[in-house]
Amino acid sequence: MQDEKNISEIKIDDQKIIENKELNIWEALIPVFALITMLAYNVFVYGDDALSGSNQFILLLGGAVAAIVGFKNKVSYERMMEEVAENIKSTAGAILILLMVGSLAGTWLISGIIPSMIYYGLQILNPTIFLAACLIICAIISIATGSSWTTSATVGIALIGIGEALGISLGMTAGAVLSGAYFGDKMSPMSDTTNLAPAMAGTDLFTHIRYMTYTTIPTFAVTMLFFIILGFSQTTTGEANTQSILIDIDKAFNITPWLFLVPALVIVLIIKKTPPLIALLGGTLLAGVFALIFQPNVVAQIAGVKVLDFNSAYKGVMQAITVETSVPTDNEVLKDLFTAGGMKKMLGTVWLILLAMVFGGIMDAIGALARISSFMLSLFDSIFGLFASTVVTCIGLNFTASDQYLAIVIPGKMYAKAYKDKNLAPENLSRTLEDSGTVTSVLIPWNTCGAYHSGVLGVPVIDYAFYAMFNWLSPFMTLLFAAFRFKIREISKK
Repeated sequence: MQDEKNISEIKIDDQKIIENKELNIWEALIPVFALITMLAYNVFVYGDDALSGSNQFILLLGGAVAAIVGFKNKVSYERMMEEVAENIKSTAGAILILLMVGSLAGTWLISGIIPSMIYYGLQILNPTIFLAACLIICAIISIATGSSWTTSATVGIALIGIGEALGISLGMTAGAVLSGAYFGDKMSPMSDTTNLAPAMAGTDLFTHIRYMTYTTIPTFAVTMLFFIILGFSQTTTGEANTQSILIDIDKAFNITPWLFLVPALVIVLIIKKTPPLIALLGGTLLAGVFALIFQPNVVAQIAGVKVLDFNSAYKGVMQAITVETSVPTDNEVLKDLFTAGGMKKMLGTVWLILLAMVFGGIMDAIGALARISSFMLSLFDSIFGLFASTVVTCIGLNFTASDQYLAIVIPGKMYAKAYKDKNLAPENLSRTLEDSGTVTSVLIPWNTCGAYHSGVLGVPVIDYAFYAMFNWLSPFMTLLFAAFRFKIREISKK
């Protein structure tokens, strides 16, 4: 057995930060530089197809580089595998939710729920107000549910469809959806990250939420202005074209407001704090029943029969749940909208998450995450430097650990004493953790959040990253407040 006497574990609830005194900062950064270099070359070669499998393998190679560094510093293979297993275990719920979202999208298509949302949405929304409306709708839903993931999986999918029918870029729509979803995720008292950040920093939930409003509301206002201006720059698809789409949707499906009972039920269940997996499963099964009631002809087409019986009904619904399903249409605009991938569509995202957790687990096991955080902590000698170090560490951990929770937990624990030593109230730290750790996770393709939202919305991260203005502007806003010492609360002035 190799000597591991210089390796210690700091337990934080169920999270562990592993320190390795023998590892220096340059060794800790070797896997990071290697990963970034390999990913950059891979994207150069494959372009948009990089997420089809090659990026996943690059993450595995990055983990192999980290393992070599670990072996050199007396970290056993068994320890690395233990951390990888813990990381993968922590994503089990996310993976199951992803698969359930795939099945939900399938049954929401064949039942007519998504087509109905598009049908009514096209009559209410137009390109000028659409992006701003996406932002507001998703912010409200996310505050109510406390979950950006649920927001994407429900109204997000429908808004993507409406935006595509209106001729608006998928990247723009996804950016508006995610900006609103993460505003709500940050500010909702039901959000897990909103509870985790103050727990790590040492303040209470509602002090944390009130203090976040100073940076979050201006960021949201700038984002709203951005999407309003962007909306005025959009060229309308034309009344005739929209009317044609409405007619073709009506031809393919029985459109009725009764179908909205299913998404309404899912949202109510989540607001009532029903576990998301159960709520999504309920939404999937109920949508399957509604498909048989309201869209028997669609189910029959999918099953390849003219008249439905019990077996063909089962086959049609099950196919929508598990594999790619298409509802025939002659309208080119609607062909993509009338296609859902089922659980099968999510397997690539699951693959990405699993291998991201391999890389993050090995980086944690060899002590690299702790070493990088400690190095960043040693760089500052001013209050602004402390805030900047926290921001860079959170974003860096979203890149290297591939998980937003670790991007909150590790800096939260390691910087808490430094903020106290500078006479800064703990809510300064908790706010910075959210402004930089929570929201930037969705901007990184191999992070669990980036992989999830990209998979659910069907839009590559690189396409929506610029338009997710709320997410990338938040760290700059918190640094701006720190630079001017505006709303930076001191302990003695609480």
